[in-house]
Amino acid sequence: MQKVIVIGGGAAGLMAAATAAQNGAEVLLLEKNDRLGKKLLITGKGRCNVTNTAVLQDFVKNIPGNGRFLYSVFSRFFNWDTWSFFEELNVPLKEERGGRVFPMSDKAADIVNAFTDLLRSLAVQIKYNENVSEIKVENGKAIGVVTTKGDFFAADSVILATGGTSYPGTGSNGDGFKIAQKLGHHIVELHPALVPLECEEDWVKNWQGLSLRNVNVKVIVDGREEREMFGEMLFTHFGVSGPIILSLSRQIALDLRAGKTVELSINLKPALTREQLDKRICRDFAKYSRKQIKNALGDLLPSKMIEDVIDLAFIDGDKFVNQISREERERLVDLLQNLTITITRTRPLSEAIVTGGGISTKEINPKTMESRLIRGLYCIGEVVDVDAFTGGYNLQAAFSMGYAAGVDCVKK
Repeated sequence: MQKVIVIGGGAAGLMAAATAAQNGAEVLLLEKNDRLGKKLLITGKGRCNVTNTAVLQDFVKNIPGNGRFLYSVFSRFFNWDTWSFFEELNVPLKEERGGRVFPMSDKAADIVNAFTDLLRSLAVQIKYNENVSEIKVENGKAIGVVTTKGDFFAADSVILATGGTSYPGTGSNGDGFKIAQKLGHHIVELHPALVPLECEEDWVKNWQGLSLRNVNVKVIVDGREEREMFGEMLFTHFGVSGPIILSLSRQIALDLRAGKTVELSINLKPALTREQLDKRICRDFAKYSRKQIKNALGDLLPSKMIEDVIDLAFIDGDKFVNQISREERERLVDLLQNLTITITRTRPLSEAIVTGGGISTKEINPKTMESRLIRGLYCIGEVVDVDAFTGGYNLQAAFSMGYAAGVDCVKK
């Protein structure tokens, strides 16, 4: 019987351990925390967005960090396989807007508990509070691991699934990168992939907690429009966050690292043309003609935004609506469809949802996830240089990599 050691009890590691055991291996799972799936429990705001129903081509487009590398593992285990996997474990799933898939219960704990029960039924040995310091290699092949306690565990195959460096409180503190680098693997420079952004403007703090749906955000890099995204965003005390901001943040982090100037142009009313928005404002002005402008925009904007929007449009808030000039109204229209903020930096990598960079995909067999440098060593999940947008794409990538490694390691 093949002996397999899985290092890390996150999404990728759990799937790898379960799959290897289902294929007849004797599996030992080493988890540095006192429980499994600690990061899984906080994904999707505690709801766990396990996958997305997008077709393969669209799915890969949503994985800007080496998505094409995953074609092979997706061909072996993809989104409907994930759906069936959890349904068979008595965790019914549901599809929501944008193809996102969640447990019917909206509880990430159901996913972790299902994995825990499955591993127990498969006689997988789990050791908690075990931190691996080194993977032992002989004649170019992995033969086991050494823990920080000095214990050695022998194995025919070792699966490295230690995660990235984001949310270090969940155990993802970058240990896996050090272990892999010590074995000769190249680590592509780490960077935050899904991370909130800090901005220069002070007025943003006044909008803290304000969530806006159906806005369009354009990214302006060194004065040139580079990309845009439509959806939901959130204002915070330091800047901006929310789904579309997180998805745009990966390239923004790289732009900032390259010393480029990054601005966001936010269209608060993208469903309207400039002319339609102007007519809408004119109707509101006619309705509230005898009110001060600061009291006449409640039908158009959340109350938290009004004072700052008026200031940014260089309009006196105490001025009565019937005194507003055409030029002032046009400035307001322009502002609502081109609200610009300057991005100064990303939040720290430790606050990123996903780590960009990691073990180079050039050194991993894309069909099996086995290292091209060390036989019997498999690298999966966030420790690999693969990252995706929000929407279930990252977890599916982890599950698919874990499945491929779990199947292949038993064949060795």
